[in-house]
Amino acid sequence: MDVPILTEVDMVIRLLAGFAAGGIIGFERASRHQVAGLRTHILIALGSTLLMILSIWIPQEFNMLKNGDPGRIAAQVVSGIGFLGAGAILRLGNNVKGLTTAASLWFVAAVGLAVGAGLFFAAAIAEAMGLFTLVALDVVEKKLFPAERNKLLELTFKSAIPDTRKSLEILASYGVRVQSIDVDQTLTKGGGSRIRLLVGLPTTTDLQKLSKALKETGNIERIEIKEKY
Repeated sequence: MDVPILTEVDMVIRLLAGFAAGGIIGFERASRHQVAGLRTHILIALGSTLLMILSIWIPQEFNMLKNGDPGRIAAQVVSGIGFLGAGAILRLGNNVKGLTTAASLWFVAAVGLAVGAGLFFAAAIAEAMGLFTLVALDVVEKKLFPAERNKLLELTFKSAIPDTRKSLEILASYGVRVQSIDVDQTLTKGGGSRIRLLVGLPTTTDLQKLSKALKETGNIERIEIKEKY
């Protein structure tokens, strides 16, 4: 069976397709102000496409079609892209951001390799499914599993014995998930008490309304929300 020859026209078409594939995913990431945006995704997809073209061209150019290994460079791309993905992951206190962006970098590299190999149909289907995952499923995921941040909530009570039951009921009504409670037995200067709670705070929580609801109990004089390290 004759092996199809990779022409210069084929190379240009594949590079343009790789550029478009990276641009589509990159635009979505940039619209959400992620650390890796439009240009980063385009460069990764374009670079992966070029490396795949190179993998095919070398055996063709040097008459190594029977003994050459077009997948060798591609394998190094798959493992090497992990370094860029790791750079997109940020840790802010006890919260981790950038995992989805890191996955999208790895994804566009795979799409770029597919485009470079001439698998246009498979690359197009994968691109559509990837975009659907990033856009449509993001809405579904936020409704089913609201995002939350781990915070340290400190409540200072006026009385020596804190009314934790009422406070916990208010937190639960606002969707705040209490992970642990630490009661400070040392009284404050005014004779009050303090409790510390490690909570999962939904990103959609209105902090002003939550603070107002807690203070309306009449026994809380100070509310502090801090990062948990």
